[in-house]
Amino acid sequence: MVLSLSLAAILAATALVFWKFVLSDLLLPSRFNFKSIPGPESRSWAKGHLPELLQRQSSDYWRHLADTYGAVSTLRGPLGSWMLYTYDPKALYTMLIKEVDNYPKDVAPSSNFMVFLGPGLLTTEGYQHRRQRRLLNPVFSAAHLRHMNLLFHDISRKVCAAIHQRVANGAQVIDVNGWMARTTLEMLGQAGLGYSFDSFTEDSSDAYGESMKNFFPVLSRLHFLGFIVTAVSYILSDNAIRVILRHFPHAETRRMMNISDTMMRRSQEIIDGKKDALRKGDEALAHQVGEGKDIMSILLKANMTAMDTEKLTDEEVIAQMSVLMLAGMDTTSNALSRTLELLAQNPDTQTKLRSEILEARNGESTIDYDDLVKLPYLDAVCRETLRLYAPVGRLVRHAAKDVMLPLSKPVRDKNGRMLDAVPVPKGTDIILDLQGSNYNKELWGEDAHEWRPERWLSPLPAALDEARLPAVYSNIMSFSGGTRSCIGFKFSQLEMKVVLSALLAAFEFELTDKEIVWNSAAVSFPTMGLQSEKPEMLLKVRAV
Repeated sequence: MVLSLSLAAILAATALVFWKFVLSDLLLPSRFNFKSIPGPESRSWAKGHLPELLQRQSSDYWRHLADTYGAVSTLRGPLGSWMLYTYDPKALYTMLIKEVDNYPKDVAPSSNFMVFLGPGLLTTEGYQHRRQRRLLNPVFSAAHLRHMNLLFHDISRKVCAAIHQRVANGAQVIDVNGWMARTTLEMLGQAGLGYSFDSFTEDSSDAYGESMKNFFPVLSRLHFLGFIVTAVSYILSDNAIRVILRHFPHAETRRMMNISDTMMRRSQEIIDGKKDALRKGDEALAHQVGEGKDIMSILLKANMTAMDTEKLTDEEVIAQMSVLMLAGMDTTSNALSRTLELLAQNPDTQTKLRSEILEARNGESTIDYDDLVKLPYLDAVCRETLRLYAPVGRLVRHAAKDVMLPLSKPVRDKNGRMLDAVPVPKGTDIILDLQGSNYNKELWGEDAHEWRPERWLSPLPAALDEARLPAVYSNIMSFSGGTRSCIGFKFSQLEMKVVLSALLAAFEFELTDKEIVWNSAAVSFPTMGLQSEKPEMLLKVRAV
């Protein structure tokens, strides 16, 4: 059975690839395409620019592309296909806000993320996505975040106590990225699920947490899996694709499915426990972690009372949990790791930030929510890190029909014509370079590539206001924009500020003599050296 499904999948993928990347390109009307827009030459007709774009060290290539060709350029995909690349502000606004339905994430029946995570906010489209977002929006309100503040501080104190045991007798080299992953997992567990993963009393390893930590690093090594899943989704269901991938003769593919299966199984177990407590009433909820005030409990309650047309299915609820945990854990933990590395590289900045934090604490173990979010230098450090080192640097959208994509600044094509809009044929893959927008010198100034928190302590360039970027956060595109922007960006900001305020009050961070390398993936992650594939970041830590 698996063999026949595998053969069908291969034939379907071959047929779709031949149509999408060969015939459709040959038949594309010359009067409606963007081939005349400049872009780098491809060294391979079969692979296009994918080797450069998908390699672990692709960040330099993306920066070169942005600096050399500007806000709009062409790239080549597999088998001679064409892709459009942009970080033009008006183009971003059009795709993310004004005409969002014309630029969906996916036009195929399914995708690798749908197969691995299920129908959650990250993977659904149209009405289904809007319905899910309506149910989830209330749990990310400012009022709910105030409740999270004390919870995050409590978890941060436990983390600091655990780290202090390791450095009590002097500075020690520790895996800071590992600790940040454990910290954000526990914060998301308690605040998001009402579930505790980690007591921080020993070097415990939770299967769920390990699966989430390895999700993006493993996926980053399966470059063409997304193309294969997209192709076969036209003839096979997601369940059939999962069966094939579990038995596929490739170790990393099977490992990816094992990660996905572990996440779905553990999600189901936790949700079953939440539903049981809800059925038993408030007394049972009061004895759970989070006392029924966690995101999943609130979502399940809202789902119980929602109209039938608004209710989420069990599959959707499980998918929300996987998306919430995965999207929240890796992005925030790696952003924290990057911030601590930058502070280790810039000891004067670290000292200045520590002084601000200690003054705000005034001898107390916590900082009030209103005071914490207003700390100017802490806010500047967080904003600058997220600007220059977005955990998610790029998005892909697809043209649902033939469209004219407007630009804020005309571009000159190879024929010398000035174009103020790009003709984009139906089905075109469009790469939205969020990071390219974040270090666009025309908007941020000549020092756009520099990590300089002080830029946030004075007025920003007027060009940023004039550009009308569709960002939900301070003209920074790191959390995207529009109806598909990151729903938990305020949650993530609070996590970062609470954790940094606790760590910097207790410890100093220094670089070691080992190289830290940041690897490109769906979510960037650190390794020690180019050869390692293990997500980790070693810093020397000493008690203050």
